[in-house]
Amino acid sequence: MRMKVNDHISRLIIVRGLVQGVGFRPFIYRLAKKHGILGWVENRNDAVYIQACGPEVSLGKFIQGIEIEKPGISHIGDMEISETDIIAPADFKIRWSKDEGDSVTEVSPDIAVCDECLGDMKTQPRRIRYPFTNCTRCGPRFSIIRDLPYDRVNTTMAGFRMCPGCEREYHDINDRRFHAQPVACNDCGPAYRLIRPGKDETGDMPVILSSMKEIIARDGVVIAKGMGGFFMACDARSEKAVQRLREIKNRYSKPFAVLFRDERSLAEYVAISEAESSALNSWQRPVVILRSKKNLAPSVSMGFPTIGAMLPYLPFQYLMFESLSTPVIVFTSGNFSEEPILIDDDEAVRIFRDKADAILINDRPIHNRVDDSVGHVVNNELRLLRRSRGYVPSTVFLSYPADGLLAAGAELVNCFCIGKDTRAILSQHIGDLKNHETLEFYEESFGRFLKLFRITPRAIAHDLHPDYLSTRYALSLSVPKLPVQHHHAHITSCMAEHGIDDKVIGVSMDGTGMGDDGAIWGSEFMVCDLAGYDRITHFEYVPMPGGDLAVEKPWRMAVAYLYQAGLWESQKRSLPFQEKIPENELDIVLQSIEKRINTPLSCGAGRLFDSVAVLLGLLTESGFHAEAPMRLEAIAAGNIRDSYSYKYNGTIQFADTLAGIIEDRKRGVTADVVSAKFHNTIVQIIIDTCEMIRNDRVIDSVV
Repeated sequence: MRMKVNDHISRLIIVRGLVQGVGFRPFIYRLAKKHGILGWVENRNDAVYIQACGPEVSLGKFIQGIEIEKPGISHIGDMEISETDIIAPADFKIRWSKDEGDSVTEVSPDIAVCDECLGDMKTQPRRIRYPFTNCTRCGPRFSIIRDLPYDRVNTTMAGFRMCPGCEREYHDINDRRFHAQPVACNDCGPAYRLIRPGKDETGDMPVILSSMKEIIARDGVVIAKGMGGFFMACDARSEKAVQRLREIKNRYSKPFAVLFRDERSLAEYVAISEAESSALNSWQRPVVILRSKKNLAPSVSMGFPTIGAMLPYLPFQYLMFESLSTPVIVFTSGNFSEEPILIDDDEAVRIFRDKADAILINDRPIHNRVDDSVGHVVNNELRLLRRSRGYVPSTVFLSYPADGLLAAGAELVNCFCIGKDTRAILSQHIGDLKNHETLEFYEESFGRFLKLFRITPRAIAHDLHPDYLSTRYALSLSVPKLPVQHHHAHITSCMAEHGIDDKVIGVSMDGTGMGDDGAIWGSEFMVCDLAGYDRITHFEYVPMPGGDLAVEKPWRMAVAYLYQAGLWESQKRSLPFQEKIPENELDIVLQSIEKRINTPLSCGAGRLFDSVAVLLGLLTESGFHAEAPMRLEAIAAGNIRDSYSYKYNGTIQFADTLAGIIEDRKRGVTADVVSAKFHNTIVQIIIDTCEMIRNDRVIDSVV
């Protein structure tokens, strides 16, 4: 036991988690002063280290305060406390950061601007209308970081030398900009420049804001550099403006997200719950899918009864809305459809100079590109659909070691994952790995994560499909390969998220994933653990006429399902969708099904949803990934308890379901009711099948 000196004891406290870039060291300093603690605090690449010396009671309150009073954005993963020899410093100090070893702490995601910084833009002379205002509680983090520890020299702010005013704030322990690495102002920081065809460039903020007001008021389109990449903006109330933006972006059917001036403006257009309001106003500021109650321009939502809405998170967005006459703008990533979001000024100017009415650039480089995150609230909890800005690179803590293990991810809506100690660190949203530009973004990001988190790869997991670009990337690395079945990966990732490692009943409803038998899986009922699985049953196999072409043209799947169910002859030429398909195309598809020519077998749930959407007349071709299931879900009526019948004969078969849908439509049952009954059918199938497996295997947990 260590000796006490003058009733003082000493402790070394190591705090791991999200404790860098969130004002943690200044917080520790102030807490130490409050309790009369002597010693020091310093950032190292693996954690925050604290040497604390004081009376036993005071030290106990200090340690307790670290957990209870920590900054709201921070997260403590674990706190290690050990006895040390007595130190006798005269004060408590913040030491310079140290870079030791390969262990790393968490890296802060980017944080929405705080209220205090918004106030500074109106009251602080050096920050009047300054669009990069930030402090230890807000501002860019992941998008600008190049290396650890999180110090200015390791960010894209390294090239901006602080003016005397910012320097004073940076070194003043009582200032909330104390050790705020991106600290800057009008005198020393990054600046915007507006480029307009046929006009002089300008960096004058009032001129920039008035120009944007003019452009957007006359149905123009602006391309502007944000926190994690460029974005495109126009008046969301103007159909002419939105249509023009769609032409520029080459995106003709997928809904756009919109940015509202404030929550009062938003409430005019959407119904919003308390949980949804909380998500919108969180420091992550995601896009949240909300129910419409008043329409914007028709081409914003493209017929969906929802709006992807968000509130401002950048100082510049607040400045912009102070001048705009519209309370809502389309706010979508600055890129062409299916390509990564742009981050380079010169490239943005080269691509969009002749297309947009203005391009707004700035001289703060973006190191890690990040799209906006997207989610929706289910049972009062935000469920992320796209995990990116504000959430990356936050980690998932595991109950087992994963150091050096990599996961390449799938082909569609890709993100990859790396293992560090007992943590899984997921990348930002990468997108669909179907073109050279997205593959470059993927490989660049993978390399940066390995460098930032100091990973020595030991093995890489990849999808069974040999043609996925993510699989090819994995196979190119000189480490052991771990092929993983797509749907087992879905189930085990959910297990890891919830800390489950026992055997479970796993259910994976998906569109596409290569199976062990060479067919396309996607409706899997498994008994599995983290190591392996036993496939119990699935939806029936159905031919996919034309392979991937059947995903783009879901009417082909409708024909295949009707043919397999023995319903094609009886319904020939009596279903509305058939009138939209040329007769020769129908004949070619039928022949390919009958002769099994280019018709890989699929049990993917997505293909069944595609077919039902076609039968209800919602579409015959998909304009974007998963459009058919999204439209089918969007029309589903509430308060419907009925469902259709189905058969189980080793696999789950849908002839009776499809016959019931066709009969309902002929009797005049509306599409919204049929959609609800179909969804209820899938729910009932999942419940029935899980109960069957539980009774057979005596397993109660379902993932």
